[in-house]
Amino acid sequence: MLCLLADMFALLALCLLCSSAWAQHQTDRYSFSETVGSGTGTRYATPGTGRITAVRMWEQNNNIVTGFQLKYGFAWSPQVGRNTTNLVEMSLFKGEAIVQVSGKYIPSNFISLLQFVTNRGRVLAAGQPQGLSFSHYGTNSESELRILSGRASRAGITSLGAQFDSMDDMGYETHGTGNTTTMVPFH
Repeated sequence: MLCLLADMFALLALCLLCSSAWAQHQTDRYSFSETVGSGTGTRYATPGTGRITAVRMWEQNNNIVTGFQLKYGFAWSPQVGRNTTNLVEMSLFKGEAIVQVSGKYIPSNFISLLQFVTNRGRVLAAGQPQGLSFSHYGTNSESELRILSGRASRAGITSLGAQFDSMDDMGYETHGTGNTTTMVPFH
């Protein structure tokens, strides 16, 4: 009887250890970067389901970033900021994901340079390198960009933060730590 009780205790300890490791692994899959910039203007967040499949940005005559837009699956998110005649755009290949958002910002003013870097090493950039540097990336090697948020004015993007999460091969979010997940496959 004592041996059976010891075996049950060992099994319970093993289960607790495994569940703790699994929970730690799950929380590492989702990360949020601190917002950079002045934070003036109207709040925004890019809504969308599924993987990001394209990015477009506008800049003001090789100066500041005035706007951007993300494409989730086949649908473009609402435009953030304003568009100008200087447009840059990149469509992602199947299996390609944005793993880093970096650039420069002028603390009392605007995001002056914005760069999206993919897991294939491709970079889409707009603006000019003026001000302080920032770099947003996920805490897990499987993480990819899910949401951009911050503030924008009529003149341009004034602040920017990024949220990263892991996606499986079908384009489903995989963090599953108590959050509601919309299951929309990537085509």
